[in-house]
Order: sequence, then structure tokens, then C-alpha cells
Amino acid sequence: MAFHVRDKTTDTLVRKLADQRGVGLTEAVRQAVSAELDRQETDAGERLRRMREISDELARRPRTGLKADKAFFDEISGD
Repeated sequence: MAFHVRDKTTDTLVRKLADQRGVGLTEAVRQAVSAELDRQETDAGERLRRMREISDELARRPRTGLKADKAFFDEISGD
């Protein structure tokens, strides 16, 4: 299944990457897309890890037993 790149800048970048890596255009596109997908997965995993750390930290804090002031929060949120 083929696709065409009609954008001159994209074409230039793909050709430059292919030349630098000594591969064909299709392989250059495959490598670039694969690397970007890997990066996104790594970024998502890192965000999830950080959210878990924050959640765990909050869970370790003792409960105060105090109730939230609903009227106060309604007022500052415009309700």
C-alpha cells in the first residue's frame, strides 16, 4: 500500500534521513515513525509512573477528619 508525500519540506526531511542512515525512503519513514511511537509510549509510561508516585504519596498522608466546606467551594467556582 503506497502513499504519496506532497509536502516539499517533508520530502526533503525524509530524503535527508534516508541519506544519513544509508537506507531507502520507505525504511527511513518506517524508522522515523517507529522511533516516534516508541518515544510516545515511553513518555506515557513515565507520566503514568509519576502519577502513581503522587497518588501513593497522597495516600500515605494521614486523614484530617475535616469535612470540605461545600459553600466555600461553590462560591469560588461560581456556583
